Amino acid sequence: MAKEVKPEIKRGEIRIENVVASSTLGVDIDLEKVAVSLKNIEYEPEQFPGLVFHLDRPKTAALIFGSGKIVCTGAKSIDMVHKAIEATVQKIRETGIDIPPNPPVTVQNIVASGNLHAELNLDAIAVALERTEYEPEQFPGLVYRMTEPKVVVLLFGSGKMVCTGAKTPDDALMAVDRVGKKLEGLGLL
Repeated sequence: MAKEVKPEIKRGEIRIENVVASSTLGVDIDLEKVAVSLKNIEYEPEQFPGLVFHLDRPKTAALIFGSGKIVCTGAKSIDMVHKAIEATVQKIRETGIDIPPNPPVTVQNIVASGNLHAELNLDAIAVALERTEYEPEQFPGLVYRMTEPKVVVLLFGSGKMVCTGAKTPDDALMAVDRVGKKLEGLGLL
């Protein structure tokens, strides 16, 4: 099997790694019924209060709770998360549970990666930027808490970065762009 080759990320670009979204179905879900009716289900109520439903298309996982809440993870786009929740709802309906149409979908978190294409001096960045945490003995990256957009950016000495907490892809892109410009302006890039 050929190894997947990921395209190089150019500065000012991001790659969405994970979109986490939730939906409330408006009805209680009989988890036992769903667990015995569907394939690709993990259900161990003594370990976790919901069940895990693995979808192949799109390749995601949905956490389904008895309250009717669904949390979808593993999507690579907003469109993919909507398709995954639609597919999950359809499978639950097939077990005989009546779910109102068009349950709302709310993006909770987008995790994206970027690359500044330059070696970074994290010690200097930790001194120059406010709202940073850098303890290399604990974690090799610098944690930068941005206020606009309200996200957390992990910076690594290699120039690679991870943005988490974004609600839209534009927020993640804006964060990567602003970090690059701020570091340039400080002479740290």
